[in-house]
Amino acid sequence: MAGIYKVMQKRWKITIEYNGTDYHGWQRQKDGIASIQQSIEIAIHKFCGQDIAITAAGRTDAGVHAHGQVAHFDLDYGDRELTPYDLAKAINAHLVPEPIAIVKAEEVDSEFHARFGATNKLYRYHIITRHAPPIHDSAYVWHHKHAMDIEAMRMGALYLMGHHDFTSFRDAQCQAKSPMRTLDRVEIFHDHYDSYGGEEIIIELEAQSFLHHQCRNIAGTLVDVGRGRYNSKDVKKILEAKDRTKAGMTAPASGLSLVRIDYQ
Repeated sequence: MAGIYKVMQKRWKITIEYNGTDYHGWQRQKDGIASIQQSIEIAIHKFCGQDIAITAAGRTDAGVHAHGQVAHFDLDYGDRELTPYDLAKAINAHLVPEPIAIVKAEEVDSEFHARFGATNKLYRYHIITRHAPPIHDSAYVWHHKHAMDIEAMRMGALYLMGHHDFTSFRDAQCQAKSPMRTLDRVEIFHDHYDSYGGEEIIIELEAQSFLHHQCRNIAGTLVDVGRGRYNSKDVKKILEAKDRTKAGMTAPASGLSLVRIDYQ
């Protein structure tokens, strides 16, 4: 019948890359402070004229970056053709000049959920050690002037593997109901950063889910091991203490990036 509008709602999964330096994290803020979610929702509105809320796999903190954040949303585009390529292209056009990009769009089943369907998350913490500040990478690393004991950091990291109470490594304001988490992998890599003695250190952490500030608090503690403030066995004592004040500082947000999220 003429005049009857046919609902053509589809669920879309988008993979997002962003530089989080100038944003108050992923989540839209009530006072309008810049957030990644708000910027993407505004771009979608400019593209299709609809006010659509997007749901992410996880909320990154202010200043944290992403190479592979995942979100989903439902869009009614009528009976017009819309390919994944065209959707990503359209949203990206309205994100310019912000440092946010939709690197992939996929049409998914209506049961797909970016947050609850995630089976694994990979975070990467990036450190540069050299006397001079790293000018070109300053927004993406934690700079330290002196070299670190990588082997001690690796030995300390081993105590964090597996299923534990991570109270010592979560923020005091963390809203998770339980401090229990399973850290499936924590691995430390290092390589030459430049020709002048600089070193690049990368801490990779994988788990199905993380507590608030867990990655940054672990990075801060492992750096303290590398600097000699703690020895590797102290990490076990810190974990067992279940006391945030016993662990190292919260590492700066600039060095952390959400790299990948896996789904079954």
